[in-house]
Order: sequence, then C-alpha cells, then structure tokens
Amino acid sequence: MESILVAIFAVLSGLAGGYVVGTKRGQKIKENLEREIVERAKEEANQIVERAKQEAQELKKKAEETVKEAQKRYDEMKKQALLEAKEELLKERERIEEELKEKRREVAELEKRLLRREEYLDKRESALDKREESLDKRAQFLDKLEAELEEKRSEVERLEAELLEKEVELSRLIDEEVKKLEEIAQMSREEAKEELMKRMEEEIRRDLAVKFKRIEEEFEQSAEKRAKKILATTIQRLASDIVAETTVTVVDLPNNEMKGRIIGREGRNIRAFELATGVDLIIDDTPEAVTISCFDPVRREIARIALERLVADGRIHPARIEEVVEKVQQEIEQEIINAAEEVLFELGIDNVHPELKKLLGRLKFRTSYGQNVLQHVKEVAYLAGMIAAEIGADVQLAKRAGLFHDIGKAVTHEVEGSHAIIGSEILKKYGEPEAVVNAAAAHHGEVEFTTIESVCAAAADALSAARPGARRESLEAYIKRIEKLESIAESFPGVMKAFAIQAGREIRIMVEPDKITDEEAAFLAHQISKKIEEEVQYPGQIKITVIRETRAVDYAK
Repeated sequence: MESILVAIFAVLSGLAGGYVVGTKRGQKIKENLEREIVERAKEEANQIVERAKQEAQELKKKAEETVKEAQKRYDEMKKQALLEAKEELLKERERIEEELKEKRREVAELEKRLLRREEYLDKRESALDKREESLDKRAQFLDKLEAELEEKRSEVERLEAELLEKEVELSRLIDEEVKKLEEIAQMSREEAKEELMKRMEEEIRRDLAVKFKRIEEEFEQSAEKRAKKILATTIQRLASDIVAETTVTVVDLPNNEMKGRIIGREGRNIRAFELATGVDLIIDDTPEAVTISCFDPVRREIARIALERLVADGRIHPARIEEVVEKVQQEIEQEIINAAEEVLFELGIDNVHPELKKLLGRLKFRTSYGQNVLQHVKEVAYLAGMIAAEIGADVQLAKRAGLFHDIGKAVTHEVEGSHAIIGSEILKKYGEPEAVVNAAAAHHGEVEFTTIESVCAAAADALSAARPGARRESLEAYIKRIEKLESIAESFPGVMKAFAIQAGREIRIMVEPDKITDEEAAFLAHQISKKIEEEVQYPGQIKITVIRETRAVDYAK
C-alpha cells in the first residue's frame, strides 16, 4: 500500500512538473510515468494476490484442521453419551427386574397366605361340624341328666316320706320317754320334753345331713364334669359384653382381600380413615369382617356408613376416604336434625332452637342402661302429658319438660358434670321456659322442684325407666341385692361371716367349726340356697360355698 501511495505521489508530482516544462514534454513524461506506474501496480497487485492466495490456503488448512478436531471431539462426546445411556439403561433394567422379583415374592406370599386361609377355613368348618355334633350329644346327655335328676327327686321324696314316718315314730317314742323320764328322773313333763326334743333334733339333723351329702356327692360325681363343659360351651356362644355392644360396630366385607385394600400400602389408607373419622379400625383374623371401636356413637355410625360405601365403591385411597367421610358427616348431621324434627312433630312441640334440635337428634345414637335415650325421652313426654292432663296442669309444657329432661346426655362425654345440671344449663342458654329447665335439673333430686310440670316429668321418667325390660339393672338395685344375699346367709345359726363375690354370683360363708359339723355344712348350704330362691330375684344362678375350718394356735415361750 505504501508503494502505491508513493507511485501516486510521483505521478502527481510529474503532472505538476509537466505543466511547468511544457505540454508535449509533460505528455511524454506522463505516458512514461503512467506505464511505469501501471507495471509497478501490476507487480504489486500480483504480489498482493499471491500473498492473499497463500493466506487463504493457510486459513483453509487451519479451518479443515479445526473441523477435523471438532468432528473428533463430537465423535468422542457421542461415544461417551452412548456409554452413559447404556449404563443408565442397565441400571434401570436391574431396578425393574428387582421390583418384578419383589412383586413376584409378594404375589407368592399372598398365594401362600390365601392357601393357609383356605386351609384354616376348612379346618374351622370341620371344627364347627364337630362342635355341632358335640352339642347334639351334650343335649342328649342333658336329657339323660334330667331323667336322672327326676329319679333323684323321687328318691328325695321317698326319703322325706320315710322322715315323716320316723317323725311319727319319734312322737310315739317321745311319749314313752316322757313317761319314763318323769318316773326315773323326777322331771317335769315340759323339762323332759325339751331335753328329749333337743337330743332327737340333733340326731335327725345329723342323719339328714349325712343322707343329703351322700345324694349330692353321687349326683355331682356323675354330672359335674359334663355340666361344666356344657356350661362353658353355652357361655362361650351366648355370653354378650355390654361394653362391646355399646362401643363396637362390625362391618361385613365381601372377601378377605378387601382387608388389604382397606389397610393400603404401608397402612396409609387405614391411617387416613382413622384420622378422618376419629375411630379405631380393628382388622384381625375374623373372616370377611372388620371392627369399628369408638365411645362416641355418632362417630362410630359415620365410620360404619363411610366404610360400607368405600367397600362398595372399591376406590379406597386417602383422598377418596376424606371425600366420602365428609359427605357422610353431612348426611348424619341432616339425619340428626330429621330425627329431632320427627319427634317434635309427633309430640306437637314447636319454637325449638336449631342447636337444641341437633342435641335432641344426637340422643338417637345414645343409650342409657341399654335403653335408647331418644325413645326414652319421647316416652317420658307422652307420660308427662297424660299425668298433667289428669291433674289439670299445662299439658304442652309437661310434654316439653319430659322431652328435654335428659338433653344433657347428648354432651356428657364431652363436658364433665352431672347430665341433669348440664342439661339445665343448655336449656337455659337456648331460652327454654323455667319449668323445662327445672325438670332437667331436678329429675334426679339434685335441686328442688319449682313447678308442677317438672314434677310430672320426673314421675314420667321413673315410670319409663322402671318399665320391665326398659333398662338393665341399676347400681342401687345391684348393691341392695348383694346386701340381701349376705344378710340371708348371716341369719342362720353357726354362721360367722358371709361374703357375696363374683358380682353376686357366689356367696362364701364362714361357719363356726364347734357348732357346724362337716355333714351339717352341706345341709346348711342347701337351706341357704332354698331361702335365697324364695326371697331374692336374680338372673342366672348363685353358688353357695360353706367353709368350715379348725385352727389350733399355741405360743412358744
């Protein structure tokens, strides 16, 4: 580039000089200069072209080398990526194979469990068949025992007849003894008679006790063992527990596989169900059944309906469980209100606060001594209304007092205190009349009656509770029965102390060993049992055990 500039400068200088010298000479010089400049320019251009070509070739080589290097790096990266992908695929394949093996093991385990369950059911079925046969045999044996008992009774009657004959003979002997004693002992007739009667009475009692004990031992030897087995089987099949009746609900399942679905993977379904309902779900070996346990009957009913719907639907997972439980809760709340409104409509009672309706409806799921509380308060309302009509009191107010007198039982498991006081506070809160509030507070005698309608409600409550079959035995009646049993046993001579145990099903009697012999102890037990049968009303049977022991005590000094 510098040579070109020099050449241009020289041309310009030549042109300037040519104008000075002259036109022709300048023209000639100009032509020479132009030719020289053109040749130089061509040479310079050729050189530039040659250098450009060389640089282009060098750049091309560098570019080709760069492309080759990039291709090489791309091939290496591609190979590395393929190797990593293959390794990941192998690892994923191994994991999937492990999961398949685990699933196969689980399926095999389930198949084993199903086989064991089938074997267990077959054994259970055969055991039940054997038990039925055994029960039939025991029933036949009971018939036989009854026949033997009749024979024993006949023998006892025969012994009683003999006893009567002996008494007649005794009377004759007594008359003869009296005459002899009067002559020999110089005793009055009354004194001799008293002495003789005492001696004969002791002999007869001893003979009768010995015979009674012998008969009892013979009967016990033949019947005690089989009777115990029959009683044990009967108790096992027929005994019912009040706690289970009032706190447990059993839900039937279509099959045992449903238990696994209810439990869910790692127990997530059963945890979600218990959390949503507030109950304990017991899944044991009972075939095709699960147990719901909860002290709150409303929650237990919600859990029962929700579980039955989930089982029928088949979709059991935490989200579905929460959805079904929420829906059932709404339905139960509506059912509670409907039950209250139905009772209010039957009784013709209106202007009841909505919250009070909810509490009244909850009594549908509450029991007291085995009696449904909602049915009880409805019955009390009817009775209170009839009593009020007879004595000229306010019938509607008496019905209202009878209906709400036990309203505190709807919340007694949530609030501490007497249901009567709690109920009166609730009724006062929701604006019920004073007679209704007083009926709830006073129907168990905790406060004084202030209105005639509250007295009618309390009388109706006593009538409903005392109706035969309405309730189970109350605590007061139970205590009185226990005291009565002990007092009857202690009323016999020779008894030191009597204790009623086993909830009144057994009486243990301690006797004085110097006044009661071993033979007389058996006769005493029989006498006490007869007196209890005559004077006490009780369920089942009562065992009388007479204990006689002699203790010798001395001191080493």
